[in-house]
Amino acid sequence: MQAISVGLLGLGTVGSGVVRIIENHQDKLMHQVGCPVKVKKILVQDVEKERSVKVDASLLTMDPADILDDPEIEVVIEVMGGIENTREHMLQALKNKKNVVTANKDLMAVHGSELLTAASENDCDLFFEASVAGGIPILRSLVDGLASDRITKMMGIVNGTTNYILTKMSQEGLPYDSVLKEAQELGYAEANPASDVEGLDAARKMAILSTLGFSMKIDLDDVKVKGITSVTEEDLQYARQLGYTMKLLGIAIREGDKVEVCVEPALLPSSHPLSSVNNEYNAVYVYGEAVGETMFYGPGAGSLPTATAVVSDLVGVIKNMRLGVNGRSMVTPQYEKQLKDDGEVSSKHFLRLHVHDEVGVFSEVTSLFADHNVSFEKILQMPLKEKELAEIVVVTHRASLKDYQNILMELRDLRVVKEIKSSYRVEGSVNR
Repeated sequence: MQAISVGLLGLGTVGSGVVRIIENHQDKLMHQVGCPVKVKKILVQDVEKERSVKVDASLLTMDPADILDDPEIEVVIEVMGGIENTREHMLQALKNKKNVVTANKDLMAVHGSELLTAASENDCDLFFEASVAGGIPILRSLVDGLASDRITKMMGIVNGTTNYILTKMSQEGLPYDSVLKEAQELGYAEANPASDVEGLDAARKMAILSTLGFSMKIDLDDVKVKGITSVTEEDLQYARQLGYTMKLLGIAIREGDKVEVCVEPALLPSSHPLSSVNNEYNAVYVYGEAVGETMFYGPGAGSLPTATAVVSDLVGVIKNMRLGVNGRSMVTPQYEKQLKDDGEVSSKHFLRLHVHDEVGVFSEVTSLFADHNVSFEKILQMPLKEKELAEIVVVTHRASLKDYQNILMELRDLRVVKEIKSSYRVEGSVNR
């Protein structure tokens, strides 16, 4: 059969992987879709640049119109990154009746609804499996594999940079700054790592996951975000002593008609499967009313893992082309968005305090918690090297976020409390 022509926007890390897979797996693609697949044109910023993958110079262009307006190109693969210019390119491609595959989590988190609507209006597919967790087929699993179930919770490690940093800090007792520098030298972290370490990258992915998993339009602004820049070696040591492992978690919970979505460093029982996900790997834990607990694990980034997800989407697009059903797979959100308020969000909490080492201090602190009906699950208390100071570390039983925040405010005003050193969410329980 006649070959399917593809236009590629971008030839960086992921784009190079896409070219390699299409070239090296041509026999597999032929078997899957029944026809050859060829890359006809590739948009780049510099046609003279040396690249890790060899492509014929005639395929390269610096003019987007060579792809977007070419009637022979039926599928556009976007791996160039960015938001506004890329959005315009994708809207133009869809307007011109071209199916689109993208790995762009930033774009989908901000403009996904608009783009999906444009795809539906033009009878085109818009697939974006690679936008979350690289090579892990989590989005397809939510939309297809778990389509008959009702998802109640998703909890995941969806940023490899922060997972690498926390793994090294925890296992080797190294400070945050030195591990970040090492991650940058190894290419796991960008020169400006803010999007990763402040949690924004993970928040974008959780907005996408929550929208699909809960069939509810969750925007980036709906995700509460806290990064890892304030995590210390002492926090990790105490967590380990109490039977926990710290991870930057994306958490999405649905109870009744209301949802909570957040990204924050949190403590997990060391026996939890997510606690053993180390270095740059990603994993997403999914709870369904029917299926129970499932976990999806694998490389969250990289040229070939991410490109595998992109080309899998390409295969899906071409199969739909053969069936004549492009643009019909989109399902609009079923439920109206309802977010929990702080009084409805509930979890355990880890808290580390520096207090004056004098008689009655512990009683004063515990009385404050008791006033808010919050009790302790675990307690550590020890003197500090600094004169007349002691350290108290507690893990509370479940409490509403509103009550806990009120406790923190009152602790700051308490005479016996010198400083609140750290506070983190705790997920799950430890059987000790």
